[in-house]
Amino acid sequence: MIPATYPPKDEIARLTARMLLEIGAVHFNADEPFTLSSGLPSPTYIDCRKLISYPRIRSTLMDFLTVTVMREAGFEAFDNVAGGETAGIPFAALVAERMALPMTYVRKKPKGYGRNARIEGAMTDGQRVLLVEDLTTDGGSKLSFVDAIRETGAECGHTAVIFYYGIFPETEKTLGDHGVALHHLCTWRDVLAEARAQGAFGAATLDQVEAFLDAPRKWQEENKK
Repeated sequence: MIPATYPPKDEIARLTARMLLEIGAVHFNADEPFTLSSGLPSPTYIDCRKLISYPRIRSTLMDFLTVTVMREAGFEAFDNVAGGETAGIPFAALVAERMALPMTYVRKKPKGYGRNARIEGAMTDGQRVLLVEDLTTDGGSKLSFVDAIRETGAECGHTAVIFYYGIFPETEKTLGDHGVALHHLCTWRDVLAEARAQGAFGAATLDQVEAFLDAPRKWQEENKK
C-alpha cells in the first residue's frame, strides 16, 4: 500500500516528463517524422516500455499512477486491476501490488486454442476493474480491452495510463461516450515544457513539435509522404 501524501498533479506531471526525458524515452524528429500506428506522420514518439528497466523511476511512477487513480476515482473504487497486452501488463502488476488487488490481463484477441480466452487470470461478475496501459493517443485502442472486460460481467469505468498525448480533442469524448474515465500522469505539453527547460533538443525541433501539438491534424497533412 502507498501513502496519499504525494505531490500535486502539476508537479507529478513535471517530474514524470523529466523522468521520461532522462531515460531517453522521448524522441523528437521533425526532419524525419515517425510513423504512428494510424500510418500518419508525427515529429514525436514515446517509448514507455523503457521504464521497466529503470527500477527507481519505475517505482516512483507507479506510486504516482496509483495515488493519481486513488485521488481521482476513490480509495476503494476497484476490485481488480487489468493490464492490456502487452505494454500494460507489467504496469498493471505493479499498480495491483500497490493497491493490494488481484491482477489480470486482457489479450488483444483470443489466443486461438485452449479456452480461446481474452482475459487471463481470475475476473468475476460484478468486479470493478481498472484498466492499466502505458499510454493513449486517441483512446480508440482502449475500447476493445474495455469491452472484453465487460463481457465477463465485470465493470470497467476507468483506465489509467502513464502518458496521454493530450492533443486530440476527441479522445476523452471517445472514452466518455463508452463510459470510461481517463487518468494520466503527463502529456506532450508537459514533456515539451520540460524539454525546453532542460534544453534537451534544438530550438528548431522544439518549435516544430509545438506546431504539431497546436494543430496535429494540419501538421500531419502537411508532412504526409
